[in-house]
Amino acid sequence: MSSYLYAAVRTPFGRFNGALAGVRPDDLAVGAITALLDRAPGLDPAEVGEVVWGNANGAGEENRNVGRMAALLAGLPTSVPGTTVNRLCGSSLDAAMIGSRTIESGDADVVLAGGVESMTRAPWVLPKPAKGFPAGDLAAVSTTLGWRLVNPRMPEEWTVSLGEANEQLGEKYAVGRERQDAFALRSHRLAAAAWDDGFYDDLVVPVEGLHRDEGVRADSSMEKLAGLKPSFRADGTITAGNASPLSDGASALLLGSASAAGRIGADPLARIAGRGAFALDPQDFGYAPVEAAERALARAGIGWDRVGAVELNEAFAVQSLVCVDAWGVDPEIVNTRGGAIAIGHPLGASGGRVLGTLAKVLRERGERWGVAAICIGVGQGLAVVLENTEAGA
Repeated sequence: MSSYLYAAVRTPFGRFNGALAGVRPDDLAVGAITALLDRAPGLDPAEVGEVVWGNANGAGEENRNVGRMAALLAGLPTSVPGTTVNRLCGSSLDAAMIGSRTIESGDADVVLAGGVESMTRAPWVLPKPAKGFPAGDLAAVSTTLGWRLVNPRMPEEWTVSLGEANEQLGEKYAVGRERQDAFALRSHRLAAAAWDDGFYDDLVVPVEGLHRDEGVRADSSMEKLAGLKPSFRADGTITAGNASPLSDGASALLLGSASAAGRIGADPLARIAGRGAFALDPQDFGYAPVEAAERALARAGIGWDRVGAVELNEAFAVQSLVCVDAWGVDPEIVNTRGGAIAIGHPLGASGGRVLGTLAKVLRERGERWGVAAICIGVGQGLAVVLENTEAGA
């Protein structure tokens, strides 16, 4: 049995402390779920067999299984089960992979997958002291991004910051500042053009008056990017301009079997043709999509020569460039409608964004095969191969 992607939607991605700062993550998820169900006019919500939802933080308002909470808040019957998965940046792509396996195993005929993150609203946390009422001070730890409350047994080389890890990656593969800035500029220009062309009009549902991704800078330039100071090393190459920003947002995907089309009231957009996961040393996480995509392609039974579109989450320009170089694909088929450097990277929502965008790009370009891939902190990567159900063999 095969699994299919029937519909995809997301919220606009807001800047940290921006337009979506006042929206709880569970409410962001509700907006995406509600809009997704609107795209399935024939579907009785009671026929959703499972909600599989991604979230990377889980420490604030999205605690207590945000997938289940969002489904209830969205009005799905209480009989529809829901779970939340955490594979950090890959959480919603993982949710889609889990959902597709659930369908292929016959455990469900329709699965609602997706993910959410409000990096703005991620709380500060206090570690519990070993004994009550300590005399000294306790420091609050931000849960917005990166390592926190690190186990002292972890080797230091594993727990460097995400930025430092990518500075190391850039050194290893000789990817300089100018090339990273050029990649970032391309992301902004393509994202701005995609919005102006109406590409995102049916993929994005407005929230709180925000209609477009808040981080896209159509007026960016190489001169402006070159003027930014390095963020992680005094002599480094990574800046706020060539890395993805902190963001808020949600994405949702409707998955089903071939036989579910009648109940959903729509034809599928794409078949889930292959899945791949890979892990390596935590500090090398930016390179993990390379092998994850190779594994997904092998399971789909195709090679890179047949791939017509790639959606790679742009956590950092350097990481993206290293992956594209390793794959040996034409860079012009990668992120043709902009990427996370411009659009934003709300951790738990980004995997759903790249998968939904890929399905539409394949339709737009008339390509049969595409790859969605994402790098994940602590040394992992995920990839999914889609087959456009409209394209001929």
